[in-house]
Amino acid sequence: MGLMLAILSITILLFIWGKFTPDIIALLSMLSLFLFGILDLSETLSGFSNPTVIMIAALFIIGEGLSQTGWTALAGQKFMSLAKKSTTRLLLITTLGSGLLSGVVSNTGTVATLMPVTISSAWSMGTLPSKLLMPVAFGSNTGGLLTLTGTPPNIIVNNTMLESGLEGFSFFEFALIGLPLLLITLVYFKYIGFRLLPSNKTNNKPIDISTTLHKWIEAYKVDDDYYRLRVRSVSPLLNTKLGDWNFEDDFHVSILRIKRRHPNRLKGNEPFIEFPNNDTPFMYHDILTVKGDTEAINTLMIRFRLGLLPLEPIADELRNNLINQEVGMTEIIVTPKSVLVGRKVRIGRFFKRFGVQLMAASRNNTPIMDREITVKAGDAFLIRGVWSDIEQLKDHHENLVIIGSPEGMSKTVTNLTAKSYIALFALILMIVLLVFDVVPGAIAALLSAGVILITGCVPIAKAYKGISWISVVMIAAMIPMGLALQKTGTAQLIANGLVNGLGNFHPIMLLGGVFLLTTTFSQVINNSATAVLMAPIVIIAANTLNISAAPFMIAVAISASTAFLTPVGTTTNAMVMTAGGYKFMDYLKVGTPLLILFFITTLLLVPVIWPF
Repeated sequence: MGLMLAILSITILLFIWGKFTPDIIALLSMLSLFLFGILDLSETLSGFSNPTVIMIAALFIIGEGLSQTGWTALAGQKFMSLAKKSTTRLLLITTLGSGLLSGVVSNTGTVATLMPVTISSAWSMGTLPSKLLMPVAFGSNTGGLLTLTGTPPNIIVNNTMLESGLEGFSFFEFALIGLPLLLITLVYFKYIGFRLLPSNKTNNKPIDISTTLHKWIEAYKVDDDYYRLRVRSVSPLLNTKLGDWNFEDDFHVSILRIKRRHPNRLKGNEPFIEFPNNDTPFMYHDILTVKGDTEAINTLMIRFRLGLLPLEPIADELRNNLINQEVGMTEIIVTPKSVLVGRKVRIGRFFKRFGVQLMAASRNNTPIMDREITVKAGDAFLIRGVWSDIEQLKDHHENLVIIGSPEGMSKTVTNLTAKSYIALFALILMIVLLVFDVVPGAIAALLSAGVILITGCVPIAKAYKGISWISVVMIAAMIPMGLALQKTGTAQLIANGLVNGLGNFHPIMLLGGVFLLTTTFSQVINNSATAVLMAPIVIIAANTLNISAAPFMIAVAISASTAFLTPVGTTTNAMVMTAGGYKFMDYLKVGTPLLILFFITTLLLVPVIWPF
């Protein structure tokens, strides 16, 4: 037991020190338990087959599916539009939005999604990001308490209950306390917290996709020669293929994209032909997005009896008709060693070798209006292609510089596609399976993640990148710690200390002690690790007093998500620290009153909802 307490103490100190990442600390702790003979091999590695770990990994994939298919970006955009010009309203909407979103998406994913639009909105409203970002982080931590899968501590305490032979919690049961706490968070920030938030000046005025589009329009003059044409019933194009006509040479026009007005998937006709080739047929009512000067377009319309469709404002036209979850645009700069230097390229052409379509070009900050140009070092091109191809372009062609992050930009696209609804269906499927207890939670999450992967909502490579492996490995490596605490009797020792010190007075005193001990741990070590440590201790303490463990386990879930006092307690706090220019004392000043409110609310409501 002394050895166990030493390993536990060193583990906590390493978490507080922060020199190593949490997964490394957890793995060292796990190996120590084996090397000192506290656990055997199967016990040491038991965390990696634990349903909790598998479920959490699957939830990251589901969250990535929602992000990649536009749902999280759309939600963020809606939040911003509802705020109008009120900073207070924006604060409430972002806090509420992050809370609701984190009920179905990971807290980290929620903050990652909302942080760019929050920063952008703050600047556009004339306020500072520091007035909004901390509420977003705290809102996401609180919103995780709305559902069983909202945050890992919920899953951990639920599985600990099940493994102890007790009845677990239903999917929305956490919302009985989570919703009141989220409302308290909103009221706190409106009347108290907003005044305590610092006014930190930062140099992080963002370049979002809308700003980027306007920059491209100005730099490349792309608003001069884009048109949308409709194929009429009398057009000679009907029943012919793109390769039957030499649009580039004869008409000086490029066909960028074709939208089928009457798609028929059974016949292989997709709604959109993003990159038409010589074998692409023309069909009645097709809408062609073309590039060419006005004279060339007029000639084309007369020759092929095409109808002219009105364009949206050019930024909306680019966003709505040329960019989506699968296809995007970005800038590249040609370096002196590039294989492109000296080659002739034609604007508007799709280059299969590179997997991109050249949309426009600029040299020395001046748009190049010629259709065919000889590439020189330093030339900048606006390219369009599948997001993954653009992302890989820098790997295959090291002498091309890609401006910005295509992967990051792809998550800002709000156009919904068929895959968007598949991802939403996968989420609903998991919730239904969990609510009606059809299959175990890990299986429900795996089935939903499988739907997202099989249908291509998220490429497998991106799905694995979307998993926070540090969190997954840390939780898997910390689970044996909970087992060792019980095996050595250390958990019983700590539980007896809680019982003897507080339980003999009244269960409400024990509940308060559990909350304070757990929240103390959560300020300095990961909330998942905190839940893993506290859950078995609380079960033993409740059994010793012969009272229900449910209220105490709920208190563990709540207090594990109350890391409001430090920037290191949760990943979300750390994410907003630099962006908001926050200091350690900012968290302490803003977080302390909220933590006190959570403590009081827990003591008042939890025993009523889950009696002792």
